[in-house]
Amino acid sequence: MSPSADAIGVAAILIVVIAAYALFGGADFGGGIWDLLAGGARRGAAPRELIDKSITPVWEGNHVWLVFILVLTWTAFPIAFAAIMTALFVPLAVSVLGIVLRGAGFAFRHTAQRLHMRQFTGAAFAGASLLTPFFLGTVPGAIATGQVPVHPAGNVLAAWTSPTAILTGLLFVAACAYISAVFLVREARQRGHQDLTRYFSLRATAAGVVTGGLAGGTFAELSASSPYLYGRLTGIALPLVVISIAAGIAVLGMLWLRWYHDLILRGTAAVAVATVMWGWGLAQYPYLLPTSLSLEAGSAPTGSLVGEFVVAALAVLLVAPGFALLYVLQQRRMLTAAESDAGLRLAAQLEAAVPGQPAAAPASARNRMTTAVVLVILAIRAIRAIRAVLSPPGRR
Repeated sequence: MSPSADAIGVAAILIVVIAAYALFGGADFGGGIWDLLAGGARRGAAPRELIDKSITPVWEGNHVWLVFILVLTWTAFPIAFAAIMTALFVPLAVSVLGIVLRGAGFAFRHTAQRLHMRQFTGAAFAGASLLTPFFLGTVPGAIATGQVPVHPAGNVLAAWTSPTAILTGLLFVAACAYISAVFLVREARQRGHQDLTRYFSLRATAAGVVTGGLAGGTFAELSASSPYLYGRLTGIALPLVVISIAAGIAVLGMLWLRWYHDLILRGTAAVAVATVMWGWGLAQYPYLLPTSLSLEAGSAPTGSLVGEFVVAALAVLLVAPGFALLYVLQQRRMLTAAESDAGLRLAAQLEAAVPGQPAAAPASARNRMTTAVVLVILAIRAIRAIRAVLSPPGRR
């Protein structure tokens, strides 16, 4: 039985949202990766400052895409959601832990007063930015190989540690670094930093080459680990794969020629990443879990699927304008400037209140400290849960 039009439509929305998270969330993760690779405090000061200014206004909002992905999969395709969350609990839990540590590190490294604490929180932000996309990337690789059963008994270690899963994890990391470096080329050029424009242009070129190499390696590995997906990628999804390759080569050419047209450069890089995601989704059709769970068998009732269209329409009407305004203000540097001016005024007021004494931490910093304590407790519980899953049944 072929899947219904409602199921196909919701699956298409899901693939579009996944591509959006890969672009916007991936760019944020990539900023943390370049922060990690920027070098020492003096050498990496300028790149890290540009990364901070680019990420600060928008980094929290980008996880809306991830929440939408989880809720959409849970309500529209509950059988697949249960199977993935059970069989791939460990990489998903590590990814969530990485997001928590990344957020706490990014927030506290701007408020910490001691040098060693700023270094520690900065390292947490950068390290988690590398950890999270890798483990998120192992999930589609595990699904593609067909090693995620429809009714798993628990964590399936072989699924997310297979060569295909490892390659897709590395591919996700490289793609995040690539799209982030391309976006940062534009940020540096817009702010008039010619040296940083060249700096991130070279890194975008290197990341693009590495991403292309890993994509080719993953493609070759799929021929043995997932013949169904490989056959569809070289068949019905081949035009999207070709578009992705052509867009990636075009970006490398523009970077090599130093033709930094803002809209065309960033748009072409976005096409290179998005089309490969869409091609992957088309190649996996009509399966949610190749080749054990079809889209028709794993879909929710028609009423639930129709409800997803209503939610998607509301998101377009209510959330999309807010995101558009946020990015417009960020591109015009109106958010960071306002925050900087407010911070300077607050520091001046605190200093005037107690002359000769260092300014006390504002209330927001204390709130962040409370939040950090809660996040640490949640992280400890997540680690205990992971250990419980990995431990033998007799020792649980």
